[in-house]
Amino acid sequence: MQIVATMFWRRHDLPGHDACRLEKHGDGWQLDGAAVFRSENGQPARLDYRVHCDKAWHAKWGRVRGWVGSLPVDFAIARATNGEWSLNDQRVPGLAHCTDLDLGFTPATNLLPLRRLNLQVGESAEAPAAWLDLDNEDLSALAQHYERRSEAEYWYQSPRFDYEGLLVTMPEGFVTHYPTLWQPEG
Repeated sequence: MQIVATMFWRRHDLPGHDACRLEKHGDGWQLDGAAVFRSENGQPARLDYRVHCDKAWHAKWGRVRGWVGSLPVDFAIARATNGEWSLNDQRVPGLAHCTDLDLGFTPATNLLPLRRLNLQVGESAEAPAAWLDLDNEDLSALAQHYERRSEAEYWYQSPRFDYEGLLVTMPEGFVTHYPTLWQPEG
């Protein structure tokens, strides 16, 4: 294991922080992080997460553990070789077109499609993701669109959340500025 980059964010929309590191694991990649925040319903939360990708940045599996308020959280997410996704060993239909895994409580997982797509300045692409919904305890499709505007800037759109903004990234791929949602701390 080799640590490639680390990141520490502060949330804007709710009180919270997130710390993550990108690791090279053999011929694959791994995000390893922890988020501490106040949930949308006002409950304190602490979530540890790990997402593993193959060498081409295709998500293979993820794990989220911790708690929100008094409720324990323990999700095991996997993507089979045929593209099918599962949540806690239960198949989730309709997500085979999703290459990436998006954990909505952290900006860390935006790194996955940015690295996988490897867009040149002026190029754009759709990047559908399997999105973990903590409130409903399920996985669903999340449409995302990225357009590279400069070496470090991407125009990002997520119609499901009626969100769009100019993401600024570091060379390793972590988002350093996520308008109205996240910014680096320190």
